[in-house]
Amino acid sequence: MWLAIIVASLGCYAIKLLGLSLPGKVVGNPRVTHIADLLPVALLTALIATQTFTSGHHLQLDARAGGLVAAVIAVRLKAPFLVVVGVACAVAALVRLAA
Repeated sequence: MWLAIIVASLGCYAIKLLGLSLPGKVVGNPRVTHIADLLPVALLTALIATQTFTSGHHLQLDARAGGLVAAVIAVRLKAPFLVVVGVACAVAALVRLAA
């Protein structure tokens, strides 16, 4: 167990060191900057999808999908973040209650 933690820590440190060692013209490249700006959005989208549509190792469509649809609609209507979360929770609860 400790070996895995140490190896993972050294790997993370090496990746960070590699990023700090890159020359400024590589880091300042518009393509690299654009990709770096899009990575958090892609990772968050993947996290939302896996948490919404999976249960263990199985795909599952349940009340979470209804909450996600409601949240997307609330975001498109430019609702504040807390309203988006509240609407998603309420819709998911109502779908669970109806099922």
